[in-house]
Parts: sequence; C-alpha cells; structure tokens
Amino acid sequence: MRGRRWGTALTLLLTATALPATGPGTATAAAAHRPPPALPLARLFDNRAVSDNSRPGAADFDGAGRSLSAQDLAAAGWSPGSTPTLDGTRLALPRAAPGTPDNVVADGQAVAVRGRGEALTFLVAGTGGAATGTGTVRYRDGSHSGYELTAPDWRSGPMSTKAVALPHINAPGGQLTGAARLYAVTVALRPGREVSSVVLPERAAAPGALHVFAVSVRDSGRGRTGSWAASTAGYRAVGPWTDRTLRLVVHSGAGGPRARIRLANTFAAAPLDIGAASIAVRGAGAAADRAPVPLTFGKGHTGVRVPAGAEAFSDPVAFTVPTGADLLVSIHLPGTVTAAPVHQEAAQLSYLSAAGSGDRTADTGGAAYPETMAFWPFLTGVDVGGGPGSVVALGDSITDGVKSTSGANRRWPDVLARRFQAQHTLPRYGVLNQGISANRIVTDRYPGDGVSTDTGGVSAQHRLERDVLAQPSARTVVIFEGINDVRWGTSADEVAAGLRALARRAHERGLRVVAATVAPCEGYPDCTPAVEARRQAVNAFVRDRAGSVFDATLDFDAVLRDPQRPARLLPAYDSGDHLHPGDTGLTALGESVDLRALVPGRG
Repeated sequence: MRGRRWGTALTLLLTATALPATGPGTATAAAAHRPPPALPLARLFDNRAVSDNSRPGAADFDGAGRSLSAQDLAAAGWSPGSTPTLDGTRLALPRAAPGTPDNVVADGQAVAVRGRGEALTFLVAGTGGAATGTGTVRYRDGSHSGYELTAPDWRSGPMSTKAVALPHINAPGGQLTGAARLYAVTVALRPGREVSSVVLPERAAAPGALHVFAVSVRDSGRGRTGSWAASTAGYRAVGPWTDRTLRLVVHSGAGGPRARIRLANTFAAAPLDIGAASIAVRGAGAAADRAPVPLTFGKGHTGVRVPAGAEAFSDPVAFTVPTGADLLVSIHLPGTVTAAPVHQEAAQLSYLSAAGSGDRTADTGGAAYPETMAFWPFLTGVDVGGGPGSVVALGDSITDGVKSTSGANRRWPDVLARRFQAQHTLPRYGVLNQGISANRIVTDRYPGDGVSTDTGGVSAQHRLERDVLAQPSARTVVIFEGINDVRWGTSADEVAAGLRALARRAHERGLRVVAATVAPCEGYPDCTPAVEARRQAVNAFVRDRAGSVFDATLDFDAVLRDPQRPARLLPAYDSGDHLHPGDTGLTALGESVDLRALVPGRG
C-alpha cells in the first residue's frame, strides 16, 4: 500500500519474521506449519470503507459501492489518526485519506499487537450481515488462546451496542440517508500474559465479511480502585448550556492518594468539548473545603475533546480522596451543549454556574453556582490509586436508590461500601453503583441512539461491557435485576437465560458472579398475580444455581418480604409505593450481605 496509511497505536508493533531458507521444495515440516508472520494492522489493509462526499465512488466498503462518509466521521470527532477511548481501550483510528485502504477483511491474517491486560478490543463492522468467526491470540511465552469475534452489520446492527452511528451512507449515485455503525467488540485474554500477536478469524463461506479497523489491548486497571461510578442511562435534552461550569456532587467509597475521573459521551452524535476540570472535597453546598485541584487530560492538557460515543480519563493527580466523603467534580463547557448523556436518578443535588459565566472550576466558593440539578451529566467515574479493586452492583431502580433520601447516600451499595471500608479482615473493596432506574436484563428501555426522554438505559446485556467489565480492577459483580422484566411481560425463562449469559461473560473475564433474588412488589399497580408467578420462577432459578451458574447468591427477596404476606414488601421497609424500599429497607439489604460472598476465593 502506497500513500497515506492509517496510523497504528503504540500497541501495534512490527514483529514480522522471515522463514529460514531451505531451498526449493525442501521446506521442513516445522516451517510448513509455522504460523504466518505478524504485521502491523495498517500493513494488512485491503478494503476502502471511507469516502469523501465529493467522491463517493472512491471507496467500496460492502461490495456494492457503498461507504462511510468522511465528513460524518469528522463531525462525530472520529478524525483520521485520532485515538478514541472505547470501553476503557484506546483505539487508534486509521491515518488514511478518504478512498485509500483503511481496514482489513478478516481472513486468518496475523496482526502484531503488543500489551498486557485482561481483554482485547477490536473496532469492527460486518458487511452483508453480521459476521462471526474464531481467531487466536498468541502470547510472548509461546502459549495461545482462542476467541470468538462477532461484528454486527454496519447498516442493521443494534444501535444499543454501537460505538458510533453516522447519519448517512455514501453510494455511487449520491448520499443516502440511513445510519451507518461501527462497533467496539471486546474478547477475553489469559490473565497475566503479554500478547504478541492476534490471528484474525478466517473468512467464512457465508456472505458476511468481518472488517477490522483497529485492535488494542485494554488496560486492566491494575493499581486502581473504583471509588464512585454511575451508568449512562440515556441521552436527553439539556439547557442549552453555553460557556458554563457544572459542579457535580458525588460520594466516595474507597479512598486513595491519587485520583482520576472518567467522562463519557455515550450515545452522542457529536463530540464533547471540555475546557477545564477540577476535583475537591466538598465543604457546604457548592463550596469546596479548600481550593480545587485542577485536572488534566492526555498528559497535561487542560481540556479534552471526547468523540461521539467515546470516553476520556483525566491524568492521575496528586489528590487524596477521603473514604466516605462528598466530592465536587467541576467541568467547564466552553461551547454550547443542547443534549447530554445522563444518569437521571442521582438522588443528589449538583450545581450549575450562570449562563456565560465561563470557567469556574477553580472557584473555592459556591457563589458562582446559583442553579441546581438532580442528575449527573457526563461524569461516570472517580478512581483512586492503589487499593484491592472493586465490587460492581449491576441493577435497576432499587440499586439506583430511587425513593431513598436525596443527598444522604443511603442506597444499599453505599451501605455495602461503608461496611467494606470499616473492616480490615477482607480486602477493602470499592463498591461501584451501576444501577439504572427502569433498567431491564433482556430488552432495552432506551434504544441506544438519539435524544430521548427515556432514561431507563439499554439492557444489562448491552451495557455489561461498559458498566462492569471495563471498570477498574473489577473483582466481583452483584446482579440484582429482573423485576422490570417480569413486570413488562418477559418470561421467567428469558430472564433466566439473560442471567446465564451475564454470568458466562463475567466469568470469561475472571469476575466472581453473585446474583440476588428479585424483591416482591404486591400493591404496585402493575404487579399482578402473573407477575408474581414469573418473579417466583426467576427466584427459584437463582436459588437453585448457586455454585453452578453463579458463584454465590443473595436472598434479597427473603430480606425484604413480609413474612405474613410474602408477595409484598415488609411495611417497615416499604417506601410507600410497594415497589421500592425506603431508607430502612435499603439499609437492611446492605447489612444483609455476607462480605465474604463477594470476595473471590472466600465465599
């Protein structure tokens, strides 16, 4: 390939080796079976997926002359050679001019990839339908492992799992309106081993072709612990906010001597510009207890552009996060923001500076923040240096803390976090709350694309990678979902199959999997006898699968139910709506957990 090529990440290294010369017709058996040499991905590009709008015929992604628009990619912040972070992995986009080779159709090629981590992420898309194949990861110690890779179709794949969606498709006769998609797909690696190369799947006889644009090893997060987290639940209209600063209040779990934040532009169609950011311990209201510590991105930059669908991590900063303290994370938005990825049910007030007030991230006082909001936009994590890792609570509104006292941090994962930090016998894990109100296991509530008033999130299946597997040093996941599925007609068998799939995927990444039974809801308007029958069937499955599908189970149903009427919440635990526990019930949940059940090798 001549001319401009797509750049490769530092993880893509040239490791090609020549076979020993043995003379014509005298190749040894070992040489005959020697795997192909591994080359940097850009050296293998054999397909043109991106065209300029003025020359749509210069690329042919799908064999029918259709391609991605270079202008649409640029508008989404996906410029050639940039390195968006997707599910915790930095992926280098090809540094290619429109109409030049920019991806490889997978057919057994060996790609030079170097790195040590727990997962490998591919930027992919299928043409002619979803494409699936098996490949091989080679490690520097001479061992290898297999993997299965599925690339959803670039025109019909699910929006809920896409990395980015583009509004047009270029065709020989002109531009077509219709979404094009690219996907970040992650596969497990053998823990503790350094990758040397990856053999792509061979092309199947089926019409679908699997296109690979980038591949990289994901940082495992070792040496970090999650202190606080929230899931992106939807993409809703805001403001508009122009040249304003958000001051977001979050509550730490684990403490540590260094901190970094994670900002997400999930579900977005346009890039997000952050002008500045800071972190502080909260004083009173919007005021810090001392001058906020400025944060930087990308090794020293005060701001960052986050492409559509991607995320950004700040550089670790020398800031001590206390255990169990309110923090202020301030984010300056220099441009105009009309929609944002949000966690809707924060159960916490945060603050917003006046319109046009500029960068107030360095303010110690709170006078510049006259407005409040009850949701968290953009911010999805605070990590600390060191520590033993994290327990992730994957759940719905009960985990999210709906009906708990706002600002009091009485969600059951908050209780669990305080218990871990108060003891010294077991690892003092951070506890990350990835609950989303109205979330379901099997089906998406929010479709995963576009501005919407629905903030129930994509399904637990579709957010597992982002909200659990990509979290820093995740050790254990607690799955407490299912009530919304059975309330909205999903069969118990489908819920059980969803739980099995979540457990299998988490086990593939080495996590301990703990499942909780579904709480009762008699008295809530849609909790009919049919719903109760489905709930009981799901709970029977959970209780029966401890030690097989799940490493342990928690009987949250038994904790919360009324012994006299087991289909309903104990009145003392009921918030009043008969579905959500109040503060007392949430405390009972958090106190009921045997901490040893959450520790790998202990339960």
